[in-house]
Amino acid sequence: MKAMSNDKPQGVCASDFASIIGEENAVYLWENIELGQQKRIQQTIAFGNSPSCIVYPRTQEQLAAVITTAHSHNWRVLPCGSGSKLSWGGLAKGIDVVVSTERINQLIEHAVGDLTVTVEAGMKFSNLQALLAKSRQFLALDPTAPELATIGGIVATGDTGSLRQRYGSVRDQLLGITFVRADGQVAKAGGRVVKNVAGYDLMKLLTGSYGTLGFISQLTFRLYPLPEASGTVVLTGSANAVSQAADILRGSALTPVQADLLSNKLVSSLGLGEGLGLVARFQSISESVKEQSNRVLEVGQKLGLNGAIFADGDEANLWQRLQERIHTTATESVITCKIGVLPTAAVEILTQVELGLIHISSGLGLLQLESKNQVLKVRDELHSAGSDRTQAHKGFLTILEAPVAVKEQIDVWGYTENALPLMRQIKEQFDSKNILSPGRFVGGI
Repeated sequence: MKAMSNDKPQGVCASDFASIIGEENAVYLWENIELGQQKRIQQTIAFGNSPSCIVYPRTQEQLAAVITTAHSHNWRVLPCGSGSKLSWGGLAKGIDVVVSTERINQLIEHAVGDLTVTVEAGMKFSNLQALLAKSRQFLALDPTAPELATIGGIVATGDTGSLRQRYGSVRDQLLGITFVRADGQVAKAGGRVVKNVAGYDLMKLLTGSYGTLGFISQLTFRLYPLPEASGTVVLTGSANAVSQAADILRGSALTPVQADLLSNKLVSSLGLGEGLGLVARFQSISESVKEQSNRVLEVGQKLGLNGAIFADGDEANLWQRLQERIHTTATESVITCKIGVLPTAAVEILTQVELGLIHISSGLGLLQLESKNQVLKVRDELHSAGSDRTQAHKGFLTILEAPVAVKEQIDVWGYTENALPLMRQIKEQFDSKNILSPGRFVGGI
């Protein structure tokens, strides 16, 4: 990737940003960006539009100055980190400049005794975990592409993963946030301690907002001690038996940190056997992990399911392969969706799709679907449960990744509830000029 040089023609915005940052290799014209990165950005924006440049500020102050300049010129900005989840969500419209926090990536404070950490948004998740591990602590998230994902991107997309079974969502672990408003002003909410009630709870508002409300620059999280031992039980077999096992596990006193239902194809592609699967991970002291794992095995045996326990390197490899398989698509036409469904209906959904994973308690998960027609079919089924207005919808289905042509043709979010006017008012309050990630959120926000 070639940086903007003084002897090259400058785009409509590049020279303004270069003067703010004042260093080489910080602003790249569109034509000088690597083709692979161009492709990732183009998967995020509507047809017929390419940004003029991409900007890499190194400090929060530079970021604020960049956004101030964009605001004064009414330039539309696409925020990103490393770009690992840039293709998620709706298509951004009329983007003039991409601004990345990838180089705003310092550790601000690790309060070991308080079990909290404050980091800049561009820090890689894997780098943060490595730093925390030195103190036998960890951040209890398991996001997509952990080696590439930045902390800010994880929060902006609300990307929690299976560990929410035990530790909750991104919102539950976020204690404080600093962000740059659409007008370039820096705002803060929360703090750096667990028992904190200062200010509005903007952490929950900005989590999962896809960069439409503000540009996240710094974050504070609660942490947890690394467990002494870990073990994973895998049960496979008939849909009915797996469903019963999930019901028993949900109603028991067992405390898995991760527990997911797997579709037939996902089970077979991982070499775990045949039929649907249930994977449950326990982390605690050794005796507890062993006892709880054996109890799940016994449940499976009584139901006629095949069972196995994974530990040490085999266990780590299993979860890594599971993560990679559910997020890796065989062809570019495959559509990756996020699903939310009543936990008791998860097995029913998984029997209808080839590749899918749903958490047994939250009912959230991921599906890989083959066409837009299949997306609409599953979405209609989830919505039809509430059509008589006497019961809540069975769930929702939103598109994370899909070809641009598909996102142009169908609603990515599929939102049918009544909060859209409120969402638009919030967007108006935070970004009256609509310059931050326009079009990426629900209802084209």
